[in-house]
Amino acid sequence: MRRRLLTLTAILAAGLFTIAPARAGFDNPDVVSTDPVDWTPHVLDGTVYAFAVLDDTVVVGGEFTSVADAEGHAFDRSNVFAFSLTDGHVLPFAPRTDGPVRALATEAGAVFAGGEFHHVNGAARHGLAKLRPDGGLDAAFRTGIDDSAGLVRALAARGDRLYVAGDFATLGGVSRRALARVDAGTGQVDPAFDLALARPDGKVWVQSMAMSRDGAVMVFDGTFTSVSGQDRYQLAVARTGGARAEVAGWATDVVANSPCNPDYETYLRGVDVSADGSWFVLVTSGHAAGPDLVCNSAARFDTDGGAGQRPVWVNHTGGNTLLSVAVTDGAVYVGGHQQWLDNPYGNKYPGRGAVARPGIGAVDPDTGRALSWNPTKDRGVGTEALLAFEGGLLVGSDTEHLGREYHARLGIFPPAS
Repeated sequence: MRRRLLTLTAILAAGLFTIAPARAGFDNPDVVSTDPVDWTPHVLDGTVYAFAVLDDTVVVGGEFTSVADAEGHAFDRSNVFAFSLTDGHVLPFAPRTDGPVRALATEAGAVFAGGEFHHVNGAARHGLAKLRPDGGLDAAFRTGIDDSAGLVRALAARGDRLYVAGDFATLGGVSRRALARVDAGTGQVDPAFDLALARPDGKVWVQSMAMSRDGAVMVFDGTFTSVSGQDRYQLAVARTGGARAEVAGWATDVVANSPCNPDYETYLRGVDVSADGSWFVLVTSGHAAGPDLVCNSAARFDTDGGAGQRPVWVNHTGGNTLLSVAVTDGAVYVGGHQQWLDNPYGNKYPGRGAVARPGIGAVDPDTGRALSWNPTKDRGVGTEALLAFEGGLLVGSDTEHLGREYHARLGIFPPAS
């Protein structure tokens, strides 16, 4: 059991946040410990879907109603809460949403929340909200999904730009199918960002999206079959560093040519990009298994190049879903309800060479082979959220045991000693 993380600056006395947000693709060269810290709060029901880190504070999003600190003091929280990275105490930050929070992002001291809600703190906010450090709504930011249905699945904030991805046709009164960029201060939809995602039957959504640290490279997956008029079957790379975003020449037919479960609109489940934007890892579901498929696997791709891209490597679970991924220089962490990694020849059983990695595991970024890191966790529906940051690795799910200890629905693996 680990009792403290690295020394971090103190939380402000009122529970307000400092303003250094965690970035995707954290460049930590070392693998984290297998022993989770013992002071993180517990989420007492539901599922954790998302994290964001602001220096000494973790913001947690999901579908839940109650949390407790490590000493057992319970708090009512409606799908989002925050705790201190100094000692795990639950902070007064307590917005109320009437539906799940599936995505979080931070920038300049603000918290952006995306999900399936229609109201926040009693005010109309469909799928997207900007929160102040005290948990109140930023009244100047009113942009939301205009469709009666729809949801936000992924967010990324880079400076004064907020990228929004999910299942929607219009955002803030502007036609934007499933992917948009808005002003992080006002919420105004950016006219210079329209990648025109499409599919013949119109069933377009983005399942997951991630960006390089500098905001110049975006990778996204979903149900689309074309982007900006170019064929892109469910997986695409965009160049987003300039004023006007454009789809990259990068393309692959690997997803289209892997016959996974035909009942799934998409079997792609999550993506994360390296800090410098040069490579990414995609994780998948798909029911089927086999060494020549990318179903139920983690697959690394480089972002350079044009058509015909192939994976650098693929690590197969042998028929079990992966739901989340966090890329670092030292390890690619993957989570789901998998039982094994290194299992291309198994199908719901361990084939030749398989290694047990229940619920969570780590893969060598260069070779694609499973690392020896094996803390274990309850499998459940699966590990829905992984976030690498300076203080280690955050893990969110629907289960109660992590690293052979009780950690209800969230935990932190600190840096190795």
